[in-house]
Amino acid sequence: MSLFGRGAPPPSGAVNQERIEMAINEIEMVSDVFNRIVSSCHSKCISPRYAEGDLNKGESVCIDRCVAKFFEVNKKVGEKMQSAGANAQATGSTSFSL
Repeated sequence: MSLFGRGAPPPSGAVNQERIEMAINEIEMVSDVFNRIVSSCHSKCISPRYAEGDLNKGESVCIDRCVAKFFEVNKKVGEKMQSAGANAQATGSTSFSL
């Protein structure tokens, strides 16, 4: 069985192009999320004038909270989109609103 249970496994030693493409897409999505977190939290929490080589306590706490909030909002948006998509699919609609 292949990734996510789709289809038969490729012959031994064969490269499954679909799995490679899925892995590349996942890496791109994770990299995009990481870059957005870094950009957003860096601009909110770290002064553009670097005084020290390490983060001070306030910056560290700010970044921890910023990342936690980013993931919480991301989770809520994902859940909202899934329920809206499920509702749209159940009613036969092709568009949905958040």
